[in-house]
Amino acid sequence: MGSRPDEGFANRCVRKVSALSRPRYFPPPHSAGSDGFLGVGGLLNPQWLLDAYRHGIFPWPLGDGTLAWFSPDPRAIFEFTGFHVSRRLRDTLRSGKFRVTFDQCFADVIDGCATAGDRRSGTWITRDMRAAYIKMHRLGYAHSVEAWLGDELAGGVYGMAVGGYFAAESMFYRVSDASKVALATLVEHLKCRGFGLLDIQQMTPNSRRLGAVEIPRRDFLRRVAAAVELPASFRD
Repeated sequence: MGSRPDEGFANRCVRKVSALSRPRYFPPPHSAGSDGFLGVGGLLNPQWLLDAYRHGIFPWPLGDGTLAWFSPDPRAIFEFTGFHVSRRLRDTLRSGKFRVTFDQCFADVIDGCATAGDRRSGTWITRDMRAAYIKMHRLGYAHSVEAWLGDELAGGVYGMAVGGYFAAESMFYRVSDASKVALATLVEHLKCRGFGLLDIQQMTPNSRRLGAVEIPRRDFLRRVAAAVELPASFRD
């Protein structure tokens, strides 16, 4: 289990906010409009991606495939104490219907997120995005949670971990409730590992039902700055 920072550590994090708000490769994230658009171009290599996530920025290709970068205002997050587990979901979790694993088939999870339902012809997970996150997984930054029904991958979620900050990128299901089981397991896992922030980028009706909230970008950026400094890790 990750350790919680002491008061002195928290104060040091606050003093670092101004420095962390100055990305190397991007405009200041607070300079973006409410839609979060910062600009286009750049690279999907580890240096650019880590610089982005450490400053509350994420890549999101436009409809024509052009690589764009965003930091929206407000920002959607899950508070670890506010995740809503419905009676149905609680019963499913207790039943053991799904077997849950971590980092067992990252590429399959990202492929599921790109192709499940009606996403096959309209996914933002381009070939370059897929390759970039698989590389980040190999480097230990990108992680997946898998929900299995028997030997079949039924659903999952993946995202990026930097210090005690986790940015959930996408999730999918092939069996009802599988993605919710994966997400609920992720929330509990991050809480137990000492993470400070679970980012979901933008609000959706489903995430709102699960307890997600929106916070102003200025508050989100301060929390990112503190979270990335936490001595937490997704896996041992």
